[in-house]
Amino acid sequence: MTDRYAVIGNPVAHSKSPLIHAAFARQTGQKLVYERLEAPLDDFVDTAAQFLAMGGSGCNVTVPFKEEAFRFANLLSDRAELAGAVNTLWLDDEGVVGDNTDGAGLVADLLLHTTLAGKRILLLGAGGAARGVIAPLLDEEPASLCIANRSADKAVALAGHFAELGEVAGMGLAGLDGQSFDLVINATSASLAGASLPLPASLWQTGPVAYDMMYGTQETPFLAQARAAGVQQRLDGLGMLVAQAAEAFYLWRGLRPDTAPVLTELRAQL
Repeated sequence: MTDRYAVIGNPVAHSKSPLIHAAFARQTGQKLVYERLEAPLDDFVDTAAQFLAMGGSGCNVTVPFKEEAFRFANLLSDRAELAGAVNTLWLDDEGVVGDNTDGAGLVADLLLHTTLAGKRILLLGAGGAARGVIAPLLDEEPASLCIANRSADKAVALAGHFAELGEVAGMGLAGLDGQSFDLVINATSASLAGASLPLPASLWQTGPVAYDMMYGTQETPFLAQARAAGVQQRLDGLGMLVAQAAEAFYLWRGLRPDTAPVLTELRAQL
């Protein structure tokens, strides 16, 4: 029987994950099917449990369910435990295993374009997407990592959770006025909703690299903000998506696919 996988989210119709995993399967000679599942906002657990109970081998989890997936898993990897968020699930003899490949995917993509060691990094957002990338970013030994969120309390609490791993602080978006960074990463879902963030003009004055963890057929609102402010190096999250998917594929199948041709193929389709 062909193994079944899925990506679960809301919304999820835009997801390129089925195309990515189909390409990985062709490249590595694996037989599998991969589908999209849109879970009701209040019913992630039943959607995931039913998929696995009906023969699903594993699934990826996207916004806004990564923290719920963390609570759903019976067993957690060290990086998922630290993140408090899960984006990859699968079944083994002991139950549902949860891992987080977001950080590995983000760092792998960023390092193709810039360096992270010694840099001042700003991470926008304090939800599940942000939680999954903080430890891997700090592993690269930046000079500092600032987490900024609409709710300052949530950002401060998240920074405290990772304080032992490096120089990390949290604040509200209003606290960014007058500060400068080398790299600004958008981990909010604002771009998915087609919305801009209330960011001060001073944020862009030093010409940081702008990276949106979201992607689309058109420029995201966050990257449009950066372009309007004169930022030259602007990157979307398609490379991160492919890299984190490769990590998930490796966890599921024990094979590590080549991401470069898959990313090129996806870019051509956007």
